[in-house]
Amino acid sequence: MSRARYLGKRFLMALPVVWLGTTMTWFIIFMGPIDPAARLLSEGQVRNPDAYQAAQTQLGLDQPPLQHYFDWMGNLVTFDLGQTWLLYQGSNVNALILDFLPRTLWLGFWSVLIAVFVGVPLGFYAGMRSNTVADYVASMGGIVWRAMPNFWLGIMLLAVLGGWELLGWQTLGPDLTTGISGNPDLSYLAGDLTSLENGPLAFFTNPGATLQAIKKVAPAAIVLGSASMGNEMRIGRTAVLEVKNQDYVELAKVKGVSDRALVYKHILRNALVPLVPIITSEAFLLIGGSVLVESVFGINGIGYLFFQAAIQGDLPLVGTLMYIFILMTVGINLIQDVLYTLIDPRVALEGE
Repeated sequence: MSRARYLGKRFLMALPVVWLGTTMTWFIIFMGPIDPAARLLSEGQVRNPDAYQAAQTQLGLDQPPLQHYFDWMGNLVTFDLGQTWLLYQGSNVNALILDFLPRTLWLGFWSVLIAVFVGVPLGFYAGMRSNTVADYVASMGGIVWRAMPNFWLGIMLLAVLGGWELLGWQTLGPDLTTGISGNPDLSYLAGDLTSLENGPLAFFTNPGATLQAIKKVAPAAIVLGSASMGNEMRIGRTAVLEVKNQDYVELAKVKGVSDRALVYKHILRNALVPLVPIITSEAFLLIGGSVLVESVFGINGIGYLFFQAAIQGDLPLVGTLMYIFILMTVGINLIQDVLYTLIDPRVALEGE
């Protein structure tokens, strides 16, 4: 089976997952024990039959359940997400997502980079030097870092960076005039794709703004990526130890393969295979973890928006954001399949 056919098959298999997850979301929100119409009204309005009926009509709950389900699903598929009911009342949901989502993606991007480019190399380093002082220090550090809850680590980091001037965080690199917590300024990335001043290319052409946005989100990214970093360090070490003892590694040594080629071509590449699902599964945790971390650091991302919608009872918005989370999760799964075929081409052949 070719790589394209394999990936096409995986994409088709993802469609039922999206449908099932979205259907369960609709059933829990609109057919569950909580009445969405009642949550939109005050206590006095709930007792008013006319006000309650008007809320039912607004939500489409006066329709037969099957018709409401198909209308709701059709709106999600076409991204006609309507307006909010309680949170940012009357605002367009599409506009809200476009406003809040980039901050979550920015946070998630740097969190994944920290986890991958710190945790994986340290795990490989510990595995290549097993049963040494460096191995013990790296392994113990990974366990301790993994054990610290995100919300606690976030509060501690805010206290340390905000109160200890000796660390020099405020004066290190770009100046943060708005403090440690809050939204990173990503407005410079909005614009035409070909623009060098305002647009995606400004990530490279405007390094000052990029460094300031990175510094603003760095504490939250460290917290969000910390659990993943410790886990990937532990799994990476184990994977290297297993590969080192394989027969083909011993054969390569007998053939006189150089140490550099032995490490990079035979050991590290094969050790990456079991790490792919670990890294992508940790990315699922980053989506859920962003709800807590964004709330602690005051970042108005989609996780923060979901948290506010949930506690204020804006159930239609909760359902819409769940759909976005489902799409992100399935997208990460597809990225995992792509990485599998790049690292180990035999994966596509096994699907025949």
